[in-house]
Amino acid sequence: MRGVLFPCHPPPVGLPYRGRSNIIMTAMNLYILLADIIVVIHFAYVAFVAAGLGAIILGYFFRWGWTRNFWFRLIHLIMIAVVVIQSLCGVYCPLTVWEEQLRAAGGQTLESGGFVARWLSRLLFVDMSLAELTVYYAAFGAVVLLTFIISPPRWPRK
Repeated sequence: MRGVLFPCHPPPVGLPYRGRSNIIMTAMNLYILLADIIVVIHFAYVAFVAAGLGAIILGYFFRWGWTRNFWFRLIHLIMIAVVVIQSLCGVYCPLTVWEEQLRAAGGQTLESGGFVARWLSRLLFVDMSLAELTVYYAAFGAVVLLTFIISPPRWPRK
C-alpha cells in the first residue's frame, strides 16, 4: 500500500494486502520517505548551483554587491567543482545512487515516488549518457570559473 507513511493496521477491506507485516511496510515506507528527502536535497543542490550562476551574472550587470560575497562564491565554486570532478572520474552522483538504493529497498523505482519527488526527479534527470553530461558539467564549471575572472569575489575583511 503506497502513499501511507507509517501504516499501523492492515489496509481496509477491498484493498490488496500483499502479506507483508506492518513492520516491513513501515520500513519500506521509511526508505521511500528517505528517498524523497534525498530528491529534495538533490534538487536544492542543483537549484543553488544553477540559480547562483544566474544571480552572479545578473549581479555583475546590475551591480548587486551580495553576488560578490566571498563565501557565497567559494561555496558555489566548490559545489560545481565537486560535480565536474565526479563526472570526469566517471562517478555517478552519490545522491542519485542513494535515492535509487532507497527506492529499491522500498519497492519502488527511480521513476516512482511521491508527487513532489516525481516532479523534482523529472526536472533533475535527463536521458543522457555520463559522457554527454560531463561535457555540460565541465562547460558550466568553466562559466563559473569565468565569472571569477570577470566579476571576482570580494575578499573577506580582516
